[in-house]
This record gives sequence, C-alpha cells and structure tokens, in this order.
Amino acid sequence: MHLTDRETWTVIHGMVLGAAFLLAFAGGLAGLYSLRPGLVTPEGVTERTRRLVVGTWVMAAVGWATVITGTWVVYPWYRSSAADSPRSFLLANPDTKSWHTFGMEWKEHIAWVAPILATAVAFSVGYYGKHLIKHQGVRKALLVMFVAAFATAGIAGIFGAFINKVAPIK
Repeated sequence: MHLTDRETWTVIHGMVLGAAFLLAFAGGLAGLYSLRPGLVTPEGVTERTRRLVVGTWVMAAVGWATVITGTWVVYPWYRSSAADSPRSFLLANPDTKSWHTFGMEWKEHIAWVAPILATAVAFSVGYYGKHLIKHQGVRKALLVMFVAAFATAGIAGIFGAFINKVAPIK
C-alpha cells in the first residue's frame, strides 16, 4: 500500500491525532467520574489527580494538533479551486452537497470547540488539583464540558471519515 503525502497527512490528522483525542477521553472520563469522596483514599486522590492533570493536558494538546493540522494542512487541499477538488466534487452532486454544506462546515467551525473545551477542563483540573474532590459541582461541570468536547470531536471525526470516503483528498 502506498500513501501520497496528502493521504499521509489525512491519516495523521484523522486516524492518529483525532483517534488519540477520542481515546484519551475514556481515561479522562473515568478519572473525573471516580474522583468522588468515599471512593478514594487521600493518597489515591493525590495520585489520581496527578494522572488526571497530565492526561487532560495531553488530550487538550492532541485536540489542538488535530484542528490545526486539519485547518492548515489538510483543509486547503480539500477546498482547492481545482475542478476535481473534493469540495467541487461534493458540491456538483445534489446527493452529496449536504456533506459539504453541513459536514464540512461542522469540521471547519464547530470542531474548534473540542480543544477549547478540553483546554478549559485541563486548566480547571490543574487549578483545583487534589482539591477538586471537595468541589463536586465543579467536577460535574467539568464532566459536562469533557463530554461536550468528546461529542463535538466525535461528530467531526464521523463527518471527516464519511467525506473522505465519498470525496478523498488525492
């Protein structure tokens, strides 16, 4: 199997960085969810919080790498003015036009919400540290933001996979 440079960057953007962001969610969700009084010892809170701080910052960094490579590396090839560009192909067919008008709009604009929310969660986890266990309202709000980041990125990933299947970047 041979991948062109463009296909390689598409794989890095979606299958490596995007998948890493989505997979990191599972660990972060488990860490945030289980950070409740009565479930962990004081020593466990310290150990778990350290792992949660590192994990959420790594997730945020991977999220930023995903949207940056998508926006400034892969997306220009998609939106090329050439008549055979993926964008032109999608817009030329009424059956695939909505893949661009909704799917790519989501990826272009809404997908940026995922790393923003992930960064807010990482900052908050770092700010509160081991005291987060005492602030259960904040922990629950962080869980909501974390799930929203995952959902936003997941939807963008699904659109990206389907769009690349219908109109691949060559």
